[in-house]
Amino acid sequence: MALFAAWLVHDLEEAFTFPATSRLLAARLGTGRVVVSPAQSVLAIALMGVLVGAACVRGARTQGKSRLYRAVLAGLEAHVVTHIATSISFKSYTAGLITAPLVMLPGARVARAQLRRGGSPLLLPSDTVRGGALLFAAAIVSHVVSRLVLGTDYPRVRIPRT
Repeated sequence: MALFAAWLVHDLEEAFTFPATSRLLAARLGTGRVVVSPAQSVLAIALMGVLVGAACVRGARTQGKSRLYRAVLAGLEAHVVTHIATSISFKSYTAGLITAPLVMLPGARVARAQLRRGGSPLLLPSDTVRGGALLFAAAIVSHVVSRLVLGTDYPRVRIPRT
């Protein structure tokens, strides 16, 4: 449950801040197609919550042996790095930066320690690769579904001159 609780706190921050980060990305890319509305952000995150919640339930039922749980745990732990790297790249705050290292990482580490104490630790880099690939694909699908359900209205994006 530590993993799901950490994810929930972290993704609440993302739900409120991702639309602004998407506008930064849009300005950098020169296209409004990546802009996410607050409603799209909340729906996409809720869809991810279904995956994370299901994985955590599977993890509890299998004492951490579920491949889905292990992939989600490894992916969420690695996801912390993407938040830090994105903010460094943008040279500013981006969605999830505060709670990624302060909440998500400790929650993932608690879950990892539980696996270790249970005799089935995450050891392989391939765990992280599989988890990252799963979460990346799920995030893309979540955003596509949110746009299909809520529609798109791409705003014009001003590109700052450098």
